Amino acid sequence: MRDAAIPMTTVTLAHGAGGRASDDLLRRVILPALGTSTERALCDSAVFDSPGGRIAFTTDGFTVTPLFFPGSSIGRLAVFGTVNDLAMAGAIPHALSLAMVAEEGLAMNVMRRVLEDVGAASAEAGVRIVTGDTKVVGRGAVDKLFLTTSGIGVIGPGTPPLSPERARPGDAILVSGTVGDHGVAVLAARENLSFSPTVESDCAPLADLVQRLLAAAPGTRCLRDPTRGGIAATLNEFAHGSRAGIEVDEDTIPIRRPVRALCEILGLDPLYLANEGKLVAVVDALQADAALAALRCHPQGAEACILGRMTADHPGTVVIRTELGTHRIVEYPTGELLPRIC
Repeated sequence: MRDAAIPMTTVTLAHGAGGRASDDLLRRVILPALGTSTERALCDSAVFDSPGGRIAFTTDGFTVTPLFFPGSSIGRLAVFGTVNDLAMAGAIPHALSLAMVAEEGLAMNVMRRVLEDVGAASAEAGVRIVTGDTKVVGRGAVDKLFLTTSGIGVIGPGTPPLSPERARPGDAILVSGTVGDHGVAVLAARENLSFSPTVESDCAPLADLVQRLLAAAPGTRCLRDPTRGGIAATLNEFAHGSRAGIEVDEDTIPIRRPVRALCEILGLDPLYLANEGKLVAVVDALQADAALAALRCHPQGAEACILGRMTADHPGTVVIRTELGTHRIVEYPTGELLPRIC
């Protein structure tokens, strides 16, 4: 059962964390003010019909600090974060816009380096930056550099609609690889933490991986890239959207050893840490093996595994079976573990 609504008196960091506070902000402030009430408005991309077929459209802002961290940067994050939102709708990304808000005094070589990363990431993802905007504000008005990207993609005629509402008891839940890498990479860079081996962000484009998954498992019900709030938030979204329960085996959750070690030291739960190059999928149980094989044949899904299943028991709740044989509920994130992570 979801906890009581969080008071809405001021904006807090938790409202941008991708958890319960973010959900409350959308449902209680943003959507009512805009006159929007459909569940589809809560998805990463809007999907609509056009004369040429179905189109997906999305927009996202990026305020990560520091701007550069092991394995990635705000520039790569802005491109891959947006193309991945399109991919989760089953779309093939086509073009992006890029808007920048820069702080007066930002070193020009820093801006150039970020833009070079944007260009390289766009080439890697197979998209073009076709329009954009640049604004400069006074010192202290922003923290160095904020980016906003919008993207448009085309959904193929055979692609099924993807929504948690389509998930049903018995479906399998898959993840494409290890969790928590991005959150730990940014945290280590921000706090100057050094440990071996170094954890790099998993920031990567997922559109090609998604297309291979959908070809192998047309019974895919829904997809999410577990960014803010981690897989804990994603699984709760699936449970709430489907009105079914979720059961996950703790020993199947793929977590790199240094990520687990740092989380234990700092008291963090890797299930709540952001990922920027992973997907979570709900798939018809009869196609789970084919879906897993398709993921593992792709470089971005080599460490994919089956996390658990949808169940008719405890609807709307995510339960983990621990290695000790006990059960614990995975709550919807309610606070901000690591602000400015994306």
